[in-house]
Amino acid sequence: MELKLNRPLAFFDLETTGVNVGNDRIVEICILRANVNGTTDTKTMLINPTIPIPPEVTAIHHITDEDVKDKPTFAEVANELNHFLQNCDLAGFNSNKFDIPLLMEEFLRAEVDFDVKNRRFIDVMNIFHKMEPRNLSAAYKFYCDAELENAHSAEADTIATYEILKAQLDRYENREYKDKTGKIIIPISNDVKALHDFSFQNKNADMVGHLIFDEKNVEVFNFGKYKGKSVEEVFRTEPSYYDWMMKSQFPLTTKKTITAIKLRGFNNR
Repeated sequence: MELKLNRPLAFFDLETTGVNVGNDRIVEICILRANVNGTTDTKTMLINPTIPIPPEVTAIHHITDEDVKDKPTFAEVANELNHFLQNCDLAGFNSNKFDIPLLMEEFLRAEVDFDVKNRRFIDVMNIFHKMEPRNLSAAYKFYCDAELENAHSAEADTIATYEILKAQLDRYENREYKDKTGKIIIPISNDVKALHDFSFQNKNADMVGHLIFDEKNVEVFNFGKYKGKSVEEVFRTEPSYYDWMMKSQFPLTTKKTITAIKLRGFNNR
């Protein structure tokens, strides 16, 4: 179905130096502007973020510091982008939570008045998640083609989860999957270790994922101002951060993990 528009709708996506809206920067932007008359205009730019692109981020979008070193900064193209987006509503995938806030941050840093008042925001991911719920009842219907009776009773939910896993093994047997490094794998097999490995987005160092292992198998923070930084190194240079975490409402399993890391660092001195 073609879009019915009374003003342009700009679909856009950002590649960035990371996922912290306040601190990270754009390294690539693509905007597809769907016009009222049915035509489209597309603008794609590499941007010099003026800060290093972490290697683990380059591994995802494949944009390196070398690729952007001679490209314009956001401040240098901000007026051009503002003009291209003039009078446009905005659309993207997870855009309400990430892309739009980060884009607004970049315009503010560039001191360009990117006015969002009276614009409409369409987040395609939110529509997807609301129309295709990702809860147990929806999974049971999708994989087992049946309605889940007595949902939210412990017994019914447990039995349904057991049936869903067996159905997933049948459905995804020999199905290829591209991991975040671009490697093609066959992750679903009738093997508990393989299913365990695939069940995590990251390799957690604590149970809840506040701390994860990086590509060098070093524990790093997965939140806050030190995200991606070595836990042991941060505790060595800023001991008060450990004290703050221990006094804050982090899970006991996280506190147990950071205590072990701190003691290990102390013993290695």
